[in-house]
Amino acid sequence: MFGNYLIGLREGLEASLVVCILVAYLVKTDNRAKLLPVWAGVGIAAGVSLAFGAGLQFGTQELTFTAQEAIGGSLSIAAVGLVTWMVFWMRRTARYLKAELEGRLDAALSMGTGALVATAFLAVGREGIETSLFVWRSVDAADDGVRPLVGALLGIVTAVVMGWLFYRGALRINLARFFTWTGGLLIVVAAGVLAYGVHDLQEARFLGGLENKAFDVSSAVPADSWYGILLKGTVNFQPDPTVVQAWVWTLYLVPVLFLFLRRQKPSREVGSGDRAGRSTARAGHEEPVR
Repeated sequence: MFGNYLIGLREGLEASLVVCILVAYLVKTDNRAKLLPVWAGVGIAAGVSLAFGAGLQFGTQELTFTAQEAIGGSLSIAAVGLVTWMVFWMRRTARYLKAELEGRLDAALSMGTGALVATAFLAVGREGIETSLFVWRSVDAADDGVRPLVGALLGIVTAVVMGWLFYRGALRINLARFFTWTGGLLIVVAAGVLAYGVHDLQEARFLGGLENKAFDVSSAVPADSWYGILLKGTVNFQPDPTVVQAWVWTLYLVPVLFLFLRRQKPSREVGSGDRAGRSTARAGHEEPVR
């Protein structure tokens, strides 16, 4: 549950903060009447994300085992690519996101209702699609698909509550530090998903080396033990990975985590103060509403 809780929390908080920025700006500029199109765009984005996840879950059930493994492995790699891009993008552009969103909203206001709906949809939909893809991969890989799904839903609910508290000015948190820690943890989780996706491709015979094991600690870490389940649920740990899986895991995790954690700049806390401004800064910079 933890890995999916982290996904839901991270992606959900990004979406919540985006919505906070959009709503706060409309309130600040006396455009409360334009809030409905924004919420409509948010609702459509949520619906499309749910439909995407449902399509992945039910659309692959009638396929052959080889086709399921091939699709599952390919989508695992795609999910890892999206999450990796997301954590680096957030680190690079977080401090400018508020100004960028407000600029887009100004342009949308001049274009009409449809543009407002599209702006909100595009701003929130990316996080929703990424969450659906990553959670589907975890649900598909788990013996019990309920727990990963519950973990993701709990993360999203937590993110929505945090977003509301930010908007109300009732919560203080160093967002830069939060996104750094969660980004690092997500990279570890993504490494496990990548290795699992490679294993799927090996089972589909798209890659060789399925019988060539790097090690086997099944006797020390049984898959059905509580700690085996915990490791699998958090970092997709496999007690008997293939050599290819072990190399892919290492070659992804070490350089990506190094590049992500280097040259991190400290930033200030945000959250309290004005209802509309300080609570929505994503990178730890306060910007009071005037």
